[in-house]
Amino acid sequence: MATNKTFTMLKPDALENGHMGKILDMIVEAGFIIKAMKYTRLSEAQAKKFYEVHAERPFYGELVEYMTSGPIVAAILEKENAVADFRALIGSTDPAEAADGTIRKSYAESKGRNAVHGSDSDENAAIEGAFHFTASEIF
Repeated sequence: MATNKTFTMLKPDALENGHMGKILDMIVEAGFIIKAMKYTRLSEAQAKKFYEVHAERPFYGELVEYMTSGPIVAAILEKENAVADFRALIGSTDPAEAADGTIRKSYAESKGRNAVHGSDSDENAAIEGAFHFTASEIF
């Protein structure tokens, strides 16, 4: 059964390029309710832990370096069918393959600098949300 919450991070490139407000507008306009949000910067240890599922992959070091290169916005979003609907809103990891009107088609620079993270499952949404937020920070 699908849950109604998902997790997202607006990545360093999106913030560096001034797209934070536009991306948040797209999220809200798509019917998501922001249940928790913070503007922060990941330490190297945090980035390594968050992306440890990719530790054996060749891009892991670059990913950690990229995700610690500037601030991010972490958020928990709520909407019916949240994970699937948010994955549709953000589009393909590669912006060249993303559908028109998606966040990545509009704001991502490349497959590696793709503007936004979105949880890929209900289980990961819960894990990722708990990584960034305590229960008292979620409304």
